[in-house]
Amino acid sequence: MRAERMGLLALLVVTMVWGTTFPAMKLLSAHLDALQIIWLRFALALCVLAPLWVGMRAPERLWGGLLGLLLFLAFWLQIEGLARTSSNRNAFVTGLNVLVVPLLAMAFLRRRYGWQLWAACGMAFVGMALMFHENEPWNLGDSLTLASTVFYAVYILLLEECSRRTASHPLRATRMAAAQAAVMCAASTALLLARDGNLQWMLSLSDLQVSSWLALVYLGLLASVVVVTLQAWGQQRVDAMRSAIVFGLEPVFAALTAWGLLGEQLGWAGLSGAALIVAALVFSQVQPGRPATDPQHA
Repeated sequence: MRAERMGLLALLVVTMVWGTTFPAMKLLSAHLDALQIIWLRFALALCVLAPLWVGMRAPERLWGGLLGLLLFLAFWLQIEGLARTSSNRNAFVTGLNVLVVPLLAMAFLRRRYGWQLWAACGMAFVGMALMFHENEPWNLGDSLTLASTVFYAVYILLLEECSRRTASHPLRATRMAAAQAAVMCAASTALLLARDGNLQWMLSLSDLQVSSWLALVYLGLLASVVVVTLQAWGQQRVDAMRSAIVFGLEPVFAALTAWGLLGEQLGWAGLSGAALIVAALVFSQVQPGRPATDPQHA
């Protein structure tokens, strides 16, 4: 129980930091595109984590590489979406991963859940309708964010599977984070070179304002090095479904940060919709129907 409580505390810290990254990425997206932000963020993280490659075990490289690829796709789509919608909307659609996780588990892992999940899906749908009716209708940015949410849900489930399969020889969270940072940096480098043929855009970094550099350092160090490590460590002690209720608080922290730093506000309809989405995220995990035994885990 103590290990589980520590794991939940670690995931709460992860969620709080996640919520504060949306305004930071929104600020950077005004000057840099998604691939450039990912490259800078994880190049900085890799500089810190590079010494951890010494003594890294093969399973840590394998699982870290696979998780890093999924994380790259999720981040890329999320930042592309953020450039086309508000940070509030981006955060709340991202927060729906807590519903996508059990839905994917049902579809591909043959797990079964009770009526609470379907009620939560209905609540989330009504909440999104209220939230998006207040401003503009569903747009491309929201669709890209939703695609990102699916990839991140797969990431959460795979991280749980990694912990299960390596339970006898647990993988070191710091090594996993180093492997993920390397894949993120390599993937963004390859796509930038394929798209532009060079990295000349880096010459314009000197034009960034101090606030943009602070946002970049925050994303590269705290939100990448510390958070990716904490999530890997926390989910070794807490299963994906119980983690989801903590991750459901991410939009709350994002909305508070966007209000404080960017001045983004929601009207009554938007606030009601946002509250309903968070309620759906929490309700989906409160005393859920006990999943049927997964034949692969029996």
